[in-house]
Order: sequence, then structure tokens, then C-alpha cells
Amino acid sequence: MLPWKRVIGPLAALLLAAGLTLPTAAHAAAPRSGWNDWSCRPSAAHPRPVVLVHGTFGNSVDNWLGLAPYLKHRGYCVFSLDYGQLPGVPLFHGLGPVEESAEQLDAYVDRVLAATGAAETDIVGHSQGGMMPRHYLTFLGGADEVNALVGIAPSNHGTTLGGLTRLLPYFPGAEDLLDGSTPALADQVAGSDFLAALNAGGDTVPGVRYTVIATRYDEVVTPYRSQYLTGPNVRNVLLQDLCPLDLSEHLAIALFDRVVFHEVANALDPAHAEPTTCASVVG
Repeated sequence: MLPWKRVIGPLAALLLAAGLTLPTAAHAAAPRSGWNDWSCRPSAAHPRPVVLVHGTFGNSVDNWLGLAPYLKHRGYCVFSLDYGQLPGVPLFHGLGPVEESAEQLDAYVDRVLAATGAAETDIVGHSQGGMMPRHYLTFLGGADEVNALVGIAPSNHGTTLGGLTRLLPYFPGAEDLLDGSTPALADQVAGSDFLAALNAGGDTVPGVRYTVIATRYDEVVTPYRSQYLTGPNVRNVLLQDLCPLDLSEHLAIALFDRVVFHEVANALDPAHAEPTTCASVVG
């Protein structure tokens, strides 16, 4: 029998891609780049601030160096938070229990609404950041504060990592280690208690518009169709249906894919949506 590290190592490495970009000096640069500007006031054209929610092992800046300026340039007030921090672990966040992270999101949205004077916000999240807000919407009253949730490669129904997580029960102590060290990873394994509770009453709540943008080449949240939601006011989008030539995987789809950015903008403002194609990279 293989030692548990042969399982946990690849599992952590693959889930690392769920939100990771290399930390750089840019981590402190968000306000100078125009987002996380607490003096921003929404315009009549874009009356709702946008809250960006990073993925597992991500943070409020590195995950959004592409999308945040893209939305800011189009006139949105854009904010991003850090959540799920573990003691002694800088820069790499989204690791704590997902329920607690949803409480952090709840408090952050309240702060954004108070600062901007807006009645509602829109949320855009990557990987765990596209799934975790659903706990906030369903159990913490978020449906009264959120107009739309856009999930980019979200872990809505968990992941098997191509079947790797099915090996965990064969390695005594591996599941306990995973749960104790990085609870968010355990919460996102397909069939977890957290996901069973989250999805027990259905995927959606009334009053919120949902968009899921997935890629066929996702190697982290697998199978990729598990990202899709079922219910009213849901639009599930496969990136390759928009641009068959787009080979973005789990990380690239959120970090720098301008075809995806264009579709996110459509989801935030469907009344003025324009067709998303391969040519959207120059939009």
C-alpha cells in the first residue's frame, strides 16, 4: 500500500491550482490599480458594486490582477476580500472551513454596501469562491443583498480530482489529516457533509441570478459538469461553446482569459450583453 503522502501530495497540489497565483509585490497594489477603492460610488449604468471572491490558496489581489482592472475600466466599483485565513499562513487563503468563510463574506458585503450606498451587490467568484457564496445566499440571508452570482469554474458539487479523492478511504488517517490541516479542501471533496447540506434544498434561492462559466479542460473541479447548477434563473456556460479554440484550464479561465472576462461582463449586465466569441479577447 502506498503511503498517504502519495495521495495527499497530489490532492493538495491540484487543489492549489483552484486559486493560486504566485504572490508578488502586486499584493498591495489593488487600491492603486483602482479596485478596493472605498470612495467609489456606483454609477447609474452600473448601480451595483462587484465583490470578487478568490479561490482556494488564492488571495484578494493575485487572483484578480486581470479581471478587476477589466471591470473597473468598464465603470464598475470593484472590491475583493481575503477569507479563510489560517494562522501563520500568509498570502495563501481560502483554507478555513467554508461555513466560516461564508460568514466573512457576509460581513464584507455589509461593509461594501454601507460604503457605497448600494442596495445590492453582484458577486463573481473563482473555484471555491464561486461555490462558497451559495452558503451565504442560502443560510445567512445573502439573497436579500445579492443580485447575481457568477461562478468561474466553481466547485458547486465538489470534485473527485479525476477520481483521486476516491482513494482517500484506503489510506488510514488521510481524510483526518486533510480535514484537520485544510478544512476547505475537505469541504470541497465530492460527497462531503458540507456539500450535502449546501445542496440538499436545491442549488439556488429565489431572487438571485446565477451564471456558471466552466471549461472542458478543468483538471481541478472534475468532472467539469459538476460545476453546473440546476434551478430558476440559472445560465450554465461552457467556455468552448463560446470559443472552441480556447484551451484555458482551471487557473487560466479566471486569471487572464478575456473571453471569460467578456462573458462575466455580460452576466453582470445582461440588458447590454454582446455575443462572446474568440474575438472577445480584443474587446
